Amino acid sequence: MKDVPEVGGKNASLGEMIATLSAAGVRVPGGFATTAHAFRQFMHRNGLDGRIVPLLAELDIDDVTALAEAGRTIRRWIEQSPLPDELELAIRKAYGEMGEPAVAVRSSATAEDLPEASFAGQQETFLNVQGIDQVLARISHHPSRNRPLFVA
Repeated sequence: MKDVPEVGGKNASLGEMIATLSAAGVRVPGGFATTAHAFRQFMHRNGLDGRIVPLLAELDIDDVTALAEAGRTIRRWIEQSPLPDELELAIRKAYGEMGEPAVAVRSSATAEDLPEASFAGQQETFLNVQGIDQVLARISHHPSRNRPLFVA
């Protein structure tokens, strides 16, 4: 659970279950997680933080149309930006070590529900993702790439 800030709550919980329940015979699906650090590297290398911060700074938060357009723009910038080579290689390796099964790709927030906000149901999950090209595509086009992702 000490890894929640880097891998998110769902991932940390799965890690705890694998570590404690597997020995008791409980089947817990394996997988791997990208990290918050990997996301920060992605943002920095693609210069996205330098584009997103000014866009948000000028935004009228009461203008729902402008908010939606800014969201679409930011999402497009993220989807069009390549993963850092070392991250892609690590994903390829981890997926290969799993035996390349059909997997689910989902986000795992580093800040789950807060006292003043709940994020339940806001993340997408892609099920039955098959092959490394599809895994990379789902990671690259995941609307929640700003959070650690779990592939299981």
